[in-house]
Amino acid sequence: MGRYCKGGRHEEVRHSGGHREGSKVQVKVVLDTNVVMSGIFFGGLPRAILEEWSEGSFELILSIEILQEYERVAGQLGRKYKTLDVDWRLVLRLIALNATIVNVEPLREQICADSDDDKFLACARSSGTQLVISGDRQLREVSGWSNIVVLTPREFHSQHL
Repeated sequence: MGRYCKGGRHEEVRHSGGHREGSKVQVKVVLDTNVVMSGIFFGGLPRAILEEWSEGSFELILSIEILQEYERVAGQLGRKYKTLDVDWRLVLRLIALNATIVNVEPLREQICADSDDDKFLACARSSGTQLVISGDRQLREVSGWSNIVVLTPREFHSQHL
């Protein structure tokens, strides 16, 4: 079962295919939209990270707001790159079904230079997740805030997978 974090309390809500049976405590990770979109549409290391998640190497933590951004951006990229043979809707459906979706307590103040990036920190903080993976320079600049480390995909892959 997947877990839904509500007010600091975890409740079972649905199957989570991203977990290995009998595995030790997994690292919890929030993936920035740029990592997920690169993995879906372009491949490379971001795709390898998504594949590792699908095999249970880490627990993916999301908020509804992050999932909605994934869907919005994927729709834009899907229209732009129609010639790519990518079933982005299926990938996002799998993410929605198998990630842990948490309720997020809003941040009291803006942390990132780009306020749109604060949703990733808020999600991590609300869920007790200490890792955010992002290629976004402005988000990486606030690494360490509230004990949340922001790693590039390469750093995460080399240190945790």
